[in-house]
Amino acid sequence: MLTAGAAALLAALGLVSPPVAGAAPASGPDAFSETAQQQIAALQAVKAGRTAAESKLDSKLLVAAKGVGKQLNALQSGAAVSAAGTVLVDIRASKVSPDLLAGLTKAGAGIRAVSDRYGSVRAEVPLGKVGEIAARGDVKRVEQADQAMTARELATPATTPEKTETKQQKADRIAGELQKAVSAKTQRSAAAAAPLVSEGDRAHNADLARQQFGVTGVGVKACALSDGVDSLAASQAKGELPPDVDVIAGQEGEGDEGTAMLEIIHDLAPRAALGFASAFNSDASFADNIRKLRFESHCDVIVDDVIYFKESPFQDWIIAQSVNDVTADGALYFSSAGNEGNVASGTAAHWEGDFVDSGKSVGKFAGTAHNFAGAAGNQIYEPISNASSAGVPVTLHWSDPLGASANDYDLYLLNSAGAVVSFSQNVQDGTQDPYEILQTPTFGGTGLRLAVVKFSGANRYLSLSALRGRFSDSADGLKAYNTPGVTVGHSAARDAFSVAAAPAAKAFGRALEPGDPANPAGPYPGSFSGATKAERFTSDGPRRVFYEANGTPITPGNVSSTGGEVRNKPEITAADGVQTSVSGFNPFFGTSAAAPHAAAIAALVLSGNPGLPPAEVREALINTAIDIETPGRDNFTGSGVILADKVLAYTGASPQPLAVAKQPTVTPADGGSALDPGDTAKVTLPVTNDGDGTAVSTSVVLTSPTPGVTVAPRSKSYGTISPGQTGVNDFTITVPASQQLGVPVVLNARVTFAGAHSPTTTSFALPVGTPSPVAQDFAYAGAPVAIPDNSPVGASVTIPVTGVGRASKVTFSVDGTTCSTDPTSTTVGLNHSYVGDLIGTLTSPSGAKATVFQRNGGSGKNLCQVVFADNAAAAFSTVTSANAPFTGSWRPTQALTGNLAGAAADGTWTFGVVDAAGGDAGFIRSVALHINGFVQPPAAGAPSNVRSVTNNGPVHPL
Repeated sequence: MLTAGAAALLAALGLVSPPVAGAAPASGPDAFSETAQQQIAALQAVKAGRTAAESKLDSKLLVAAKGVGKQLNALQSGAAVSAAGTVLVDIRASKVSPDLLAGLTKAGAGIRAVSDRYGSVRAEVPLGKVGEIAARGDVKRVEQADQAMTARELATPATTPEKTETKQQKADRIAGELQKAVSAKTQRSAAAAAPLVSEGDRAHNADLARQQFGVTGVGVKACALSDGVDSLAASQAKGELPPDVDVIAGQEGEGDEGTAMLEIIHDLAPRAALGFASAFNSDASFADNIRKLRFESHCDVIVDDVIYFKESPFQDWIIAQSVNDVTADGALYFSSAGNEGNVASGTAAHWEGDFVDSGKSVGKFAGTAHNFAGAAGNQIYEPISNASSAGVPVTLHWSDPLGASANDYDLYLLNSAGAVVSFSQNVQDGTQDPYEILQTPTFGGTGLRLAVVKFSGANRYLSLSALRGRFSDSADGLKAYNTPGVTVGHSAARDAFSVAAAPAAKAFGRALEPGDPANPAGPYPGSFSGATKAERFTSDGPRRVFYEANGTPITPGNVSSTGGEVRNKPEITAADGVQTSVSGFNPFFGTSAAAPHAAAIAALVLSGNPGLPPAEVREALINTAIDIETPGRDNFTGSGVILADKVLAYTGASPQPLAVAKQPTVTPADGGSALDPGDTAKVTLPVTNDGDGTAVSTSVVLTSPTPGVTVAPRSKSYGTISPGQTGVNDFTITVPASQQLGVPVVLNARVTFAGAHSPTTTSFALPVGTPSPVAQDFAYAGAPVAIPDNSPVGASVTIPVTGVGRASKVTFSVDGTTCSTDPTSTTVGLNHSYVGDLIGTLTSPSGAKATVFQRNGGSGKNLCQVVFADNAAAAFSTVTSANAPFTGSWRPTQALTGNLAGAAADGTWTFGVVDAAGGDAGFIRSVALHINGFVQPPAAGAPSNVRSVTNNGPVHPL
């Protein structure tokens, strides 16, 4: 049948013609129609005829690559091929090497995300090259890109076409919101400027808890992962978020769910430090970013609202493994339980259990269908509700270890006429994952049903989920089978908190399906109580897991319904349906909103109990939760809804002081303007209490690791410093005459006080030598370098520097001769059609880095004659597209002198640009460094930063 070519294959599939004459118009509950058998047999023939390299390809990619992609795409059943003939794929490799990346680029691939740790590359690849890539020895598998979704519940159902903004429309909207916020900030009264506050603050009694216990999040860093933070600058301008949110460069993402989540955290824990990274670049990038938030950004509490469809229910995959890594290091991790429904509310689309052989074979190839009815009968179909059938991802997992499945199961979607609509039939012969996925048609269908076929191998425990769909009885007599446990993936990691949702205020505004009961409303302006009801869409548990993260069986020899480990998920419930200032997120429904409420309450706990072990935080959250819904712990609200005041009463909490040394002022004794070799100088060191509580018995020990430097006295008392107040004291340092010009003196200030955050240690680098007033200029002299679109590889140019010695000051310019907004201009310093896509980074010869600009400027075009200087009046982060072409002087994202000066300037500097979003292009053309060195110190001069008042005794307030 197949050897006659693609046309014969398509005819056999029945995917481009009506069912054959005489075929049953509908499938019986215990048999495949003749049409279905023909289609599945033909699809299995494709599978059986694969070469070794083709066995590494996703089944849809293979069918599309064999020349039938257009016909399959028309029925939503093939690879997602773009108009340019490319497919977005995840390439799983034994190692991500320069050779692999070069090979992919040579094959015409656009690199989208790279994970060295997890051996994964996301790339946009020409369909005709997928086989060539799969044939590489270092490539394990080429998969359709693993997709993800957040746990936000939309106000309109999936069957309603969503109004999508163009990139330009979004940029214009965000720029307008930012400009409006900036204007309003200067005009409105303090009362009118009060920020919006989540109703969850009141419903969780967090407002009372802050007042009663005096804790605000001080000393804690809480970080979120979601789609993106497009409106971060607007939220900051409105006063909804602080100005210093730590966003990992290049991980800003696209979208605004992250901004809304950060606003919720800030509402409940207003003085916690905040951070963010996108979870949407790829599954491996998400896993990497979880680790970065803990191990590089030092986040204490991390929260996300994302599920990747490939995440296994039965073993901790790479994302859950990263969660395990950060929780083992002491972080608290919160994740949305999901909005996939629950059995108790009749909103589920999940079945799991042991494979039951129906005895019904499929076509002429091996394989029998699963019997969903089990002992109650024989039904090989799971019916999908017509009202919840549009664009639904359907996943099938089974109880084999990841990367080692030798039991081959396939997944098919059929319509009421008995024709195959979509399929997933990857090879599992010992080295693959136990996983299949398909998607229902974009606008749904009538009478859709799923079938699971065991192609070969042993019986296994199955998990079948139609994410955001619903399994319900069909009009032609099929019974729906649902079981609890749709919560999967990293939310079900042992030490993560899986968070369910309950409304804080108004009820969710639409029925989940026609005829559903009314959605519950929340208690606002009251607080949660035993009368609270969970959202009807919140996902249920528990989660049965068969393998440790490394693949070791938990119950060796038993991977059935009586084996493995059962994890009680979700653990707790928190608020959704709350207001934020973010466009499209007022109100904000879904477990996406619930998880950051829970994370913020945990931040308050840590703020009042620094160093409290994670096990005690877990105990407090679970033991104080207010039981709701079914009496006792249940599988869709966990232990119940949490109240901040009860949690803090359980742990105890007290306002903590946080005394921190700030930048010192240096006054040389000889009256000179700079600290020189051989100088003695007065160092005036301020200490500020950034905490909630009073810092008593405060003292500072000031030392220097720089050879030959002396500090006197070694310590001084600062006495008592009230919250928000600053005290100062003077020390004397002596610099050896042998100190090399330009090599800074390092001071370490250790501040001790009565409090759990004590001591704090801060290091300061004091420049030695008189900065030269003359900057030396070093320009890039090469040809223009293209910036690859939407690629983490980016573009870079090098700038050689000689004859400077050590740098006292660094500025950077993007030059040009004639400035314009023509995105193809060759006379600007950097031409690009969407500057807001770009991240610019400057790297010194020592390897020190500073981010120059980071996704600023929206749709504005071109940088030309712009100087990035630390002392510029305005930050480049405040620009909008109206400022284009971008010229003049601006402060960079990170200080250039502070991060790059002090080390030897001579050597090769690198300026790199990454385009972090799709659809635009440009070139690096003309850039330059301007570096000041040092001169020999003059004999005399005005004091440097001399203060009018100093104090040599105990502390005095500024």
